[in-house]
Amino acid sequence: MTQPSEKRAICLLSGGLDSATALAIARSEGYSCYCLSFDYGQRHSIEIEAAAKVAQQLGAQEHRTVRINLREFGGSALTSNLPVPKDRDTETSHEIPITYVPARNTIFLSFALAYAEITSSSHIFLGVNAIDYSGYPDCRPEFISAFETMANLATKAGVEGLTKIQIHSPLILMTKADIVKAAVEHGVDLKLTHSCYDPAPNGRPCGHCDACILRRKGFEEAGIIDPVTL
Repeated sequence: MTQPSEKRAICLLSGGLDSATALAIARSEGYSCYCLSFDYGQRHSIEIEAAAKVAQQLGAQEHRTVRINLREFGGSALTSNLPVPKDRDTETSHEIPITYVPARNTIFLSFALAYAEITSSSHIFLGVNAIDYSGYPDCRPEFISAFETMANLATKAGVEGLTKIQIHSPLILMTKADIVKAAVEHGVDLKLTHSCYDPAPNGRPCGHCDACILRRKGFEEAGIIDPVTL
């Protein structure tokens, strides 16, 4: 049971390194965290299992997994039978990859906004990053700012002036190495996190998709061994 004086935050939690670090930062800032994950028809359920473990490890007040079916629309290698690109040069490519899920962060943030109203939360945290990332349009500062403006126009609490929704993206200008260091600093159990887009049935990361390449680069540059690959 929460108390009225608590600082409450909704934290979008995928089970990956970035969202786990964003949750840990929110906890370090004194928020009671209500985590929200999505079973949206992605290729595997491993990340959903990882999210539940991360939420427990980091002391979330509550963790909910919402089921929606983005496979109804497809258009992404994560929500269809399209192959996941492997060994792509993420540093020189300027194309938005096929692993982009159309409007995913807009959809997830909309659910988070509803959850925030129900829990009387004024804060939403998510782990988007605009530096070392795959080029997704809904990971940019402009998008986060625009959604925050919309959120305060679209909610009863915002219109009545009862609260102002703030969208926090603490990792947005960090390199992946910075994120790895922040995760360690804030006590994230890295072996619980999952990043791979196309893991083996036993959950072992493929090592060749964009997410694996970016994760490996981050750990190498941070000088930290990734326990997930051991």
